[in-house]
Amino acid sequence: MKNTYFYEVEKIYAEIKGRIEKRLEDFKNIWNTGGNKDIFCELAFCILTPQSKAKNAWRAITELKESGILFNGTEEEIFPYLNIVRFNRTKAKNLYLLRHQMTDKDGNFITKDFFSKFENPFEMREWIVKNIRGMSYKEASHFLRNVGFGQELAILDRHILKNLVALEVITDIPKTITPKLYKNIEEKLRVFCEEIKIPMENIDLLLWYLEAKDIFK
Repeated sequence: MKNTYFYEVEKIYAEIKGRIEKRLEDFKNIWNTGGNKDIFCELAFCILTPQSKAKNAWRAITELKESGILFNGTEEEIFPYLNIVRFNRTKAKNLYLLRHQMTDKDGNFITKDFFSKFENPFEMREWIVKNIRGMSYKEASHFLRNVGFGQELAILDRHILKNLVALEVITDIPKTITPKLYKNIEEKLRVFCEEIKIPMENIDLLLWYLEAKDIFK
């Protein structure tokens, strides 16, 4: 399955592998050392990412966190902070609803405690997709990778799909991705990663780097 583009990608991976692994270690540390509010922030970040720049989404979450509004504000108070992401009205509502899902009756955050009860990341992802408004398989996988559970999950963003076509893992970019198709492409990527000896969680950051020349989150 190796073509000319693969050898270019392989060369870049050799150059930045250390940076990728350091970033993945940072993600694992968020879970290992963070509390319920820290994990909630990561989940909230992934609600803001669809069709928006990741750095803008993280800036919005950071400002909401510093103001305290992320943790106790109304939907109307959240809204002005989201002027740097798309669909800000809808996402303000989604964040507000998420907070109610991720707090107990006394208002205490339960995010890390809640997800700790699942058997594996696949179960976590299914729950997220079925229960959290504004999160599909892509966003759920993104969240789980960002807290250290991305070893077997694919974040099938458009830039990833474009590169998977170039690497001949898939033949074209689907116009829409159903859950079944998402998992089918994910399995193809899993097999490809095993063949080329690059872990799945590494390849997303690698392919993102090819597009943005940056390793973010």
